[in-house]
Amino acid sequence: MQVLRSIWDFFQNQILAMKWLNELLGGALGALGLDITNRWVGSLQFFLYDVIKITVLLCSLIFLISYIQSFFPPERSKKILGRFHGVGANIIAALLGTVTPFCSCSSIPLFIGFTSAGLPVGVTFSFLISSPMVDLGSLVLLMSIFGAKVAVVYVVFGLIIAVIGGTIIEKLRMERYVESFILSAGSVDIESPDLTIKDRLTYAKEQMLSTFKKVFPYVLIGVGIGAVIHNWIPEAWVVTVLGNKNPFGVVLATLIGVPMYADIFGTIPIAEALFTKGALLGSVLSFMMAVTTLSLPSMIMLRKAVKPKLLALFIAICTVGIILVGYLFNLLQTILV
Repeated sequence: MQVLRSIWDFFQNQILAMKWLNELLGGALGALGLDITNRWVGSLQFFLYDVIKITVLLCSLIFLISYIQSFFPPERSKKILGRFHGVGANIIAALLGTVTPFCSCSSIPLFIGFTSAGLPVGVTFSFLISSPMVDLGSLVLLMSIFGAKVAVVYVVFGLIIAVIGGTIIEKLRMERYVESFILSAGSVDIESPDLTIKDRLTYAKEQMLSTFKKVFPYVLIGVGIGAVIHNWIPEAWVVTVLGNKNPFGVVLATLIGVPMYADIFGTIPIAEALFTKGALLGSVLSFMMAVTTLSLPSMIMLRKAVKPKLLALFIAICTVGIILVGYLFNLLQTILV
């Protein structure tokens, strides 16, 4: 058992977290005559370490998930979802969301396609909630920062929000608040071609390059903000606003995250920096969930597909769910970290 524990610790600390890279960068900066205890040098080390680490994980994850995704094109996903009914359909839709695009703006076109194909609106909303919030990329990235227990519980809670949210929308019969052009569009079933391994590898490579080009600017911004928080913001400030001194830290973090636009790769370095400065676990994870699920650009895009009443219900369900999960994480922090 001890051997397995050692292997797992090595995998988490040296493969996922790449702590060796941070030590290597610190040694290299020191060899150049720079004082790594200096704030500016510390900021540079944080920036280089996180950019390199996240880029490696980003490209690896996108390639792997895109390869898996090649087995689940929209046409096949529609057929899979069409076989299930009730809460079971919501669960399958939420699980399918874990192997789809990395941000809500990319998930919305799939949501529209599924709804146009006649799938229940509650089922398609379960997919829409889980897709940006709990994809496989978030699982691995969270493991690299907070450990396996936090990552797994985060994904489980995210799936629960997706299933409950979709079920509520279904029970309230909110399909009448979907824009009519989507409901009347229908769909054309086109048989997906059988892909060879080479085709799937080519697809995964193209998706990796395309997603990387779109995501990398947000990574740079997120890491830059994280470096400032890590080296320049006093710990007392963070503890006062998002730590145990503020019982409303989760609510504040969620409300701050809602209007922002980034994906999991851009929010991870900010969450990491806030956590190391004393922010509670639930507050930083609520911030991440809010940014990835309820960003302002994605809500503007979603408004073109649904009417204000349904959009408001979707935002309310996600916001309340994220806040409740945040407080649960705060209660479980001593067990999980």
